[in-house]
Amino acid sequence: MKNWMYALLRGLCLVCSVQAVETKRAVVIYEDKASEVQAYTSLSTKPDDLWITLADLKRATGFVNKPQGVCRAELCFPLPKKRRTEFLQTQSKTTWFNLTEFARLLKQPVARDDERAAWYFGPRPEVQNSFTKSLAAPNFTLPDMNGKQHSLRQFRGKKVLLLTWASW
Repeated sequence: MKNWMYALLRGLCLVCSVQAVETKRAVVIYEDKASEVQAYTSLSTKPDDLWITLADLKRATGFVNKPQGVCRAELCFPLPKKRRTEFLQTQSKTTWFNLTEFARLLKQPVARDDERAAWYFGPRPEVQNSFTKSLAAPNFTLPDMNGKQHSLRQFRGKKVLLLTWASW
């Protein structure tokens, strides 16, 4: 009886330790900067969410968790109080931050590659659409059909028709 109980307790402890070590390494690409982070994916009911430590949050994105919200310099985004556990959870004395839920809050696009454990966080809508204030297209350079390079800058002040095509 003693051996059976010992084996059961030992088995339970192994399950507990496996849950505590359920982290993996991932790459977060945020504002075109790649950072390797410690990742946890099973802290919420959404299995596709990426949870990272607060230290990795600061290192990868520059954001820190403060009482008023998640902030970087003068930019601060308050977290909804009723949804706090969707953003922050503590497991084994480590506080985890749900970076994908934060991106959803900011309406920030997210793409991930499971095979490479990589997550890309695109620019927020106000950054994506900042060019619309001036109505000026950003400069770019592309070759014509003969291979000669042309920059949009060359045509400033002139009417230009741009034709594009993509195979996908």
